[in-house]
Amino acid sequence: MKKYVVLAGVLLITATSFAQKKEIKKAERALKNSEVSQAMGFIKEAEATISSADASMKTEFYLLKGQIYLADAGNNDFEKMKKSAEAFKMALELDATNKDAQIGVQQLRAALVNSAVTDQRAKNYELATEKLYTSYTVANVELDLYNAAESSILAKDYDTALKHYEELLELEYTGITKEWIATDIESGEIVTFSDEGARTTGMLSGKYTNPDERMAESVKGDILKNIAIIYTSKGDKEKAMKVMADARKENPDDVSLMRAEADIAYQANDMKTYNMLMDKIIATDPTNAELRYNLGVGFAKNDESDKAIEQYKKALEIDPNYAAAQINIAATMLGQEGAIVEEMNNLGTSSADNKRYDALKQKRKDLYMEVIPYLESAVKLRPDNIELVRTLMNIYSQTGQDAKFKEMKAQLAEMEGGE
Repeated sequence: MKKYVVLAGVLLITATSFAQKKEIKKAERALKNSEVSQAMGFIKEAEATISSADASMKTEFYLLKGQIYLADAGNNDFEKMKKSAEAFKMALELDATNKDAQIGVQQLRAALVNSAVTDQRAKNYELATEKLYTSYTVANVELDLYNAAESSILAKDYDTALKHYEELLELEYTGITKEWIATDIESGEIVTFSDEGARTTGMLSGKYTNPDERMAESVKGDILKNIAIIYTSKGDKEKAMKVMADARKENPDDVSLMRAEADIAYQANDMKTYNMLMDKIIATDPTNAELRYNLGVGFAKNDESDKAIEQYKKALEIDPNYAAAQINIAATMLGQEGAIVEEMNNLGTSSADNKRYDALKQKRKDLYMEVIPYLESAVKLRPDNIELVRTLMNIYSQTGQDAKFKEMKAQLAEMEGGE
């Protein structure tokens, strides 16, 4: 009797396995014929008894399940993409060398990343973060984790961002990878391709020239900077500065870390440290106009107007069309006007007061005349900036330049009428 019982059990398992195999094959054929809904039905039938299958059949099942859910997800169905991810992970746990599962994971990653990019363009940063993190968990590409952290920042979800950044530090992620580049013939800009094959295809199009390779810059400084900024936003400035101090101790000559520490000092309103660090950074790249401009901003925030203007002017020596530097020179200089006007208003009617009033009036006019060239240059570079046009118009009025005043007045009226 015992033998018959055992035999019946074996027959039952064999019959079940045959049914599973049959449903899996049906699902496979339906998917090949692009009949995704039918394939979904067959794979769900097979799933009911898959727990009793052997490892080989389970691998086949989960691989196919991943492919079907990916096909059914299209470009936007994140829930189905997640089911696809779970299935591919199960297939690879059962057989880590399965080439079809590896290909499926790469296809899924492309779908998740492209969908996340679409979400980011729509400013749906929270959903983009989830998709990028899901891509990281299934494809194990650290770049996706980094982009998920960046997307969390945009979503203002700083706790999630901090968790992802700290995981990146544990992984010792730097973002330094080989990049395949070429020059766009039409624009003259350098274009980065996803891999060598993509660049080769691009070169065949005839749109690119000068193919080359380079190493991407480290993003470790940005990671540490963002961690420190998050700590700062939480009111934990000591922890923020410790993160940067530890990083700088490990890499004292890393300019990206110096920039990160300067940003943290600026956030903490420690302008002495900020200016000291900016001096060091500028020494590594003395012809960088942006660095000079940023140092000027630091001096201005520290009420060191003369030093601020000096740095803005150095930025203009490097880049004469740096509109922001021109605007800040004008704004910093016009900051002196308040004290002049206040003294004028507080004067009496004596002969000495009248003489002082005339001297202050001329000083104010001289200030305006010194500011005008910077404002004129800024208006040429930013002709749509209403406040610039309005300020220049008022200064022309104060300095008796009637023709230029009327020109600016007409320009302002046209701009305001177009709003």
